[in-house]
Amino acid sequence: MSDRQPLSRDVQSARLSAAEYDENFSDLHAPLDWHEAKVEAERCYFCYDAPCMTACPTSIDIPLFIRQISADNPTGSAKTILNQNIMGGMCARVCPTETLCEEVCVREVAEGKPVKIGQLQRYATDHFMESKRPHPFTRKAETGKKVAIVGAGPAGMSCAHHLAREGHDVTVFEARNKPGGLNEFGIASYKSTENFAQREIEFLLEIGGIEIKTGQRLGEEIALDQLTSDYDAVFLGLGLKNTNRLNLEGENAPGCEDAIDYIAALRQAEDKSILSVGRNVVVIGGGMTAIDIAIQTKLLGAENVTICYRRGQDAMNASLYEQELAQTHGVKIMHWRQPNSIKLNEQGEVCGLEVETTSDASGKLSGTGEMQIIQADQIFKAIGQKFDSTLLSDHQVELEQGRIKVSDTRQTSHQKIWAGGDCIVGGEDLTVVAVEDGKIAAQHINSVLQG
Repeated sequence: MSDRQPLSRDVQSARLSAAEYDENFSDLHAPLDWHEAKVEAERCYFCYDAPCMTACPTSIDIPLFIRQISADNPTGSAKTILNQNIMGGMCARVCPTETLCEEVCVREVAEGKPVKIGQLQRYATDHFMESKRPHPFTRKAETGKKVAIVGAGPAGMSCAHHLAREGHDVTVFEARNKPGGLNEFGIASYKSTENFAQREIEFLLEIGGIEIKTGQRLGEEIALDQLTSDYDAVFLGLGLKNTNRLNLEGENAPGCEDAIDYIAALRQAEDKSILSVGRNVVVIGGGMTAIDIAIQTKLLGAENVTICYRRGQDAMNASLYEQELAQTHGVKIMHWRQPNSIKLNEQGEVCGLEVETTSDASGKLSGTGEMQIIQADQIFKAIGQKFDSTLLSDHQVELEQGRIKVSDTRQTSHQKIWAGGDCIVGGEDLTVVAVEDGKIAAQHINSVLQG
């Protein structure tokens, strides 16, 4: 294949019937019914020194909430969960439980079959939300203190809820047209169905004392200096705005796209048939975003979907379970392959990707010189994101390794600013970790505001 090929791209919308779209993007895991939840709960040993609880980033009392389910008290179970993780419903859907609580479950270690902690958590939280019961927490008396939160993602909304519970007035500034952040725009559609992200936001707001303002971008509609002047404390849950680049010629050509932008468009599309997808799709990357875009393009009707990752299987950030999920959907994963050049047709559109075989036999990753061309109508980049440090220039907020440096309490170098989520040093691209960051920051903010 030469640099310019007389090939037309096969990229189309409406590759499937309406029924096929509905089936493909239905719940990945059907929710447990009452009987299934009871049977599964009774498998738990209710360990005293439970390793699953230690493995949970938000420290949910897992043995307790499962015991409450077994005692036919899903309402009490939900309150146990939500007290530690107000977004326990979403986390039950998207948490990589196979590498967290379920990985260390005693039954997993002994039998290779853990208690289905994530599905039990969903059973309890769904029961509570669907029962239309009053909000599980009561707001304390108003303190007269005001807190600004920038970013309505998991970290920001977790922080907002905990501060509102303490009686503080919270204003959340969100750049997009709706709140939710990662949960609304970045999660695979088959993991969060029936508009659950927004329903969870509405549930969270029932505590009172939280106002969300959308279309408010830091550095444009709002300024950090003004926020620190007008509010008693500020929390930054900014996420990672910028996508890493391949730095290859043709990266901006039609057909070479950022995976996160496509996933966001897919999540917001009420009609999946409007999304155009190639017959042959290549994904570059080895994390959860790579897996999510690969599976979803396959579900949209792509015939051949290939993930290219520059290292071996064990080095992929995506869990083994997620890798196997992709393969069961027909996705091909090619390890030890790195992109070398993007092939374009005579119209300047993507038509293929040349990859080079890699090796780390010398202890350092390097190319072997062996090349291969993979036909591609679409190439998706899923090679990570980075923080937009220009948002904090000249604001006395110290950065480290390109992200916000924080203490154990999530306070930054500025005494009135805290931060959490993947915008901080060591931040992980996980909803549950972001929720915990927001909770930790809120606890410290509250102690400072209370004197």
